Amino acid sequence: MYFLRLPQVKSATGLSKSTIYARIADGTFPKQIPLGPRLVVWLESDIQGWIKEQVKSVGG
Repeated sequence: MYFLRLPQVKSATGLSKSTIYARIADGTFPKQIPLGPRLVVWLESDIQGWIKEQVKSVGG
């Protein structure tokens, strides 16, 4: 299990920071995990799973 920081999540998904946080608010993107007062991360497996679901949803 690996942690990803925001720049890695942006790179992996192609989404902007504002889009990522908007989708989190909508419940359509994995939530971040706070590790400190100014540090949040995502589980790599959650991001990979989200990407796979996006591919499935377009018939891939």
